[in-house]
Amino acid sequence: RDRKAKKRSFRRLWQTTINTAVRTEGLRYNTFISLLKKHNISIDRRVLAELAQKEPSLLKEIIAKVKQ
Repeated sequence: RDRKAKKRSFRRLWQTTINTAVRTEGLRYNTFISLLKKHNISIDRRVLAELAQKEPSLLKEIIAKVKQ
């Protein structure tokens, strides 16, 4: 039971981190995720959140590629 709650809270944290980074580029979280799926880019939320914190320039490149 606690493991599921822990997974849920981490996923929520990742979503908030990604949303904050994506909003600076003029997108919303759900739009960004759907565009990733549309372009067949399979990067999970944990990695995207880590990129947002440690490599924001790389995340901006991904966002620019998805926006095309």
